Amino acid sequence: MAEKWRPWITLLKDIAYGVLLWLVIITFVGQVREVPSGSMEPTILVGDRFWTDKLFLRFGTIRRGDIVVFDPPPPIQSPYPYIKRVIGLPGETVEVRDGQVFIDGEPLVEPYIAEAPRYRFGPVTLAEDEYVVLGDNRNLSNDSHEWGLLNRDRIFARAVYRIWPFDRIGPIR
Repeated sequence: MAEKWRPWITLLKDIAYGVLLWLVIITFVGQVREVPSGSMEPTILVGDRFWTDKLFLRFGTIRRGDIVVFDPPPPIQSPYPYIKRVIGLPGETVEVRDGQVFIDGEPLVEPYIAEAPRYRFGPVTLAEDEYVVLGDNRNLSNDSHEWGLLNRDRIFARAVYRIWPFDRIGPIR
């Protein structure tokens, strides 16, 4: 009778190992995310799906231009993580004025934005664990210019590779 159940037991063990492997991957390596808003247009469009890298936080550094996934800071109450581009790094002074971002007084070249920002922000000098994150669709993005600086401990992944739609598959730059 035990021989009769052996294939089912093997199948259940394989499923359990698969679920365990899946949990390890999405917890420590990365996972697929979908963009629900147009705040990152034209770089990432509504409905795009992309693979995120969680390992870079352990083995790399956050750089200007990285597109990061994070839990929005208080007072934002959202069940979904946010995705924005890192603009200001720790120790820098960031200001947005006259339709331009300035880092330590120097204009930042941003070929990826939808249009020039129509708001003022800063100047603000970032502490050791603070970042300024802005959406590429600057004037329609709920980002640092509205709620302030982002602490490093809220960042949990970086967007690295678009997997949907098929006609735009590739690295996210």
